[in-house]
Amino acid sequence: MNNIEIRELTKDYGTARALDRLTFDVLPGRVTGFLGPNGAGKSTTMRLLLGLDRITSGTATIGGQRFPDLPDPLRRVGALLDAQAAHGGRTARDHLRFLAAANRLPVRRVEEVLEQVGIAEAAKKRIKTFSLGMRQRLGIAGALLGNPDVLLLDEPTNGLDPEGIIWIRELMRALAAEGRTVLVSSHLMSETASLADHLVVLGRGRLLADTSMKEFIESRSTPRVRLRTSDPIRLRAALARQGLEMAATDDGRWSVDGIQAEQIGAMAAREGIPMLELSDERASLEQAYLDLTADHTEFSATR
Repeated sequence: MNNIEIRELTKDYGTARALDRLTFDVLPGRVTGFLGPNGAGKSTTMRLLLGLDRITSGTATIGGQRFPDLPDPLRRVGALLDAQAAHGGRTARDHLRFLAAANRLPVRRVEEVLEQVGIAEAAKKRIKTFSLGMRQRLGIAGALLGNPDVLLLDEPTNGLDPEGIIWIRELMRALAAEGRTVLVSSHLMSETASLADHLVVLGRGRLLADTSMKEFIESRSTPRVRLRTSDPIRLRAALARQGLEMAATDDGRWSVDGIQAEQIGAMAAREGIPMLELSDERASLEQAYLDLTADHTEFSATR
């Protein structure tokens, strides 16, 4: 099994508690977005999961095993936590060859992942000459080197151009579709919204949400319909009979709170009221996220 299992995970740094009895699962076959304000504990969780820091209490396992106990860790888990960690004096090819040799991986995988991430032509260049986006691609190549079933990526789109962002989005979704477990930490709400199927949200080291993307947004949205009609007087009267009000919007449309478009469409059909436009309006991921984490942000600017 490739489940990531976090159970009562706690991490203290002196008197400061970075994680507080955190419990959640990351399941295969979907992309899980890992969200939270700065200092929420996302990077700490990933570091503990990879055995890079000592757990105060609780467990963090992959398929029931601690990462240090995995016999071939790079074949099981690929991770990108810091794209700047690669030695700048090495070439991209040598960096990946070193990883392959240390993990008993076939050398052919080096060329395969260089092609896969789009930097094969830069394989002989020293990493210190790479742009941030190229370093990100190299870091992703390292994560993919062992063809792992579990991927942990911290801000993978950082420094990528629009083409690169689309590429990483499609790659993550394709890997999840193959049945792999994919956990992606990001501050970019628009990218997370287009990438993730499931969300885990932290705030000050505690779990705030563990739910599907659809349920997360709907749970923090007030049902609202935007519409256009050639007979607003009759529609207003029909809605009033159900205790609902139409409000004019700045773009010449109308909005109605507390109802769904399907319900208004059925009512308009019964009443013979022509509808020119009818759609549900829901909060964006960014709006829902900010609403949830407003009281859990360590740093905030005044407006």
